[in-house]
Amino acid sequence: MDAATETYRTARDQLLDLRGEPDRARETFSFPEFGGRFNWAIDWFDAIARGTERPALIVREEDGSSQEISFDQMAARSDRVAAWLAGRGVAKGDPVVLMLGNQVELWETMLGLMKLGAIIVPTTTAVGGSDLQDRISRSGARFVIANAADAPTFADVSGDYGRISVGPAEGWSDLREAQDRDVPPAEHPGTAPSDPLLYYFTSGTTSRPKLVEHTQVSYPVGHMSTMYWIGLRPGDVHLNISSPGWAKHAWSCFFAPWIAEATIFIYNYSRFDPPSLLEQIRERSVTTFCAPPTVWRMLINADLSAGPGTLREVVGAGEPLNPEVIDKVRELWGMELRDGYGQTETTASVGNPPGSELHPGSMGKPLPGVPVVLVEPVSGQRVDGVGEGEVCIDLTNAPMPLMTGYLGDPERNDEAMAGGVYHTGDVAERDENGYITYIGRTDDVFKSSDYKVSPFEVESALIEHPAVAEAAVVPAPDEVRLTVPKAYVMLAPGYEPSEETAKEILRHARQSLSPWLRVRRLEFAELPKTISGKIRRVELREREEGLAAGRGDVASYGDGTEWRDDMFPEIKG
Repeated sequence: MDAATETYRTARDQLLDLRGEPDRARETFSFPEFGGRFNWAIDWFDAIARGTERPALIVREEDGSSQEISFDQMAARSDRVAAWLAGRGVAKGDPVVLMLGNQVELWETMLGLMKLGAIIVPTTTAVGGSDLQDRISRSGARFVIANAADAPTFADVSGDYGRISVGPAEGWSDLREAQDRDVPPAEHPGTAPSDPLLYYFTSGTTSRPKLVEHTQVSYPVGHMSTMYWIGLRPGDVHLNISSPGWAKHAWSCFFAPWIAEATIFIYNYSRFDPPSLLEQIRERSVTTFCAPPTVWRMLINADLSAGPGTLREVVGAGEPLNPEVIDKVRELWGMELRDGYGQTETTASVGNPPGSELHPGSMGKPLPGVPVVLVEPVSGQRVDGVGEGEVCIDLTNAPMPLMTGYLGDPERNDEAMAGGVYHTGDVAERDENGYITYIGRTDDVFKSSDYKVSPFEVESALIEHPAVAEAAVVPAPDEVRLTVPKAYVMLAPGYEPSEETAKEILRHARQSLSPWLRVRRLEFAELPKTISGKIRRVELREREEGLAAGRGDVASYGDGTEWRDDMFPEIKG
């Protein structure tokens, strides 16, 4: 066994052995270090894949058809892709925009590009021409790989880049030709641990998307923390609901399962249908399941009476899990839905791994090997013990599961790394037992009547009402209180945006929340979201500021009718 492979396996196995002992794992685990060279696709994936006939990937389509690729086949297929791409000029250090859906070519190309030492620039198929132009320009892309059907999207995207399609497209080279040849196993490209591997664009919830650089180890090794949080084991079948092009897809549709030697199961659908998804989970004997809170909120409104099948672990990530969702899964399935936290810039950093004592509403404790600290936002002082502060990562010992920085943006990078810590921009509270509870983004938390308001706390109370499918809470300017909490509400099926519905939701908020957190205004709306599905509260805040200033150009997300609690004196009793 190669030294790098042995070092990697020893660290991975240590975490597997510490499953169910999160406190001990935090105390004893540290990420392995690699000298000289490291390439995850060769030093780890190929090492576990050669001669292994268990499925590495299963892709199931809505029409019932499926593709199943073994570990050994995936190693060989990615060898062929690497050789074919090299023949088209793809070389070590070349940024390559990869814009594919959940299809076998996505995984074999990810591995093939790694084997060449190229830099992967994952991109969602939902982006339009202007976004593509920005991504190609800022990443310095030398090549683009996309489905033939998406080739026209690039017609007006300028740049000196090679064009590679999956399927025939005029003026593009067809990647499928790669599988028509026999090639020897790919040779190690000599990548150093610090060499770049991934350029990820963030979803841009508050500003222009940032371009995050990850190395040959920050995600490929750092995602051992994600494997531990999910509770993955060798031989598991793992399903993660996530779209390609976003970092969460790499988290648990690529690195974490294959670090654990588990099977990745993908179910492609045109429209999300909870019963169909649950049927697939049971039919394919899925053991571990991760989904964003939006999906979990839809699932708990479906029929869960058939039980969880062979599921052993269920987790949520992407946004905080509302306590009401966690309680419902416990009630219907008798399982603990465990929360976890991380960013595009990091791997899983805080979480409730198997064996944790769950505290309602808490996203858990720092995960093994991740030096999470809380920092007081104004003074910059670290918060010891109980207290509230910004979630940060200590930079003292160059933490492995952290980005190199924001590419081409030194000002943002200096701001993010100021004071010897990486600033996540998220505020949280730590209790006497070390559990960390999310409060909100530093730019989402606001004051009303000199009380601090956490939108997440108010939103969690709102979605307990059956009429509320999703909610976003922002400050609305107010002459007396400076600002008051205003809720933009997306209604659940079967409810009308009426005066009676507004009154009942405001009544529920009054009964469920402390006086300073009460929702004073409400508007029914379709919530603005990023293309990755995260709510853009910044747009709603700007709308409220525009309305207060009397501007006529404010965006509209509903019928514009605002309901205020003082319109319903009867709910104050």
